[in-house]
Amino acid sequence: MAAEEKYGFEDEYYDKGFWNKVMAFAKTAGKEVIEKALWLYYAAQNPATPAWARSIIYGALGYFIVPLDAIADFTPFVGYVDDLGVLTAAVVTVAFFINKETKGKAARKLKEWFGH
Repeated sequence: MAAEEKYGFEDEYYDKGFWNKVMAFAKTAGKEVIEKALWLYYAAQNPATPAWARSIIYGALGYFIVPLDAIADFTPFVGYVDDLGVLTAAVVTVAFFINKETKGKAARKLKEWFGH
């Protein structure tokens, strides 16, 4: 595939799209998916996170917010399995940049949305 034909999900990421998707589908996607998305989001906001890690993060978050992916998000029970896989792979890759502060921000947001 030629370079210009490649589909870069990082090109699909944008802040408003991320928050719109998370807020609209938080309960449907489930706490585990949203937690990983928030870890990545807050890690990307940290100025100490290098560009290569941000690129991975934005690619994963771009995949998350794109409505057409491997398994349609509206598919009952399995719609977010692929998103979870992509987000988990990104979390593992950039784990060094997901620190206590990042996890704390995500935990506070999760508590606000899920009540736990």
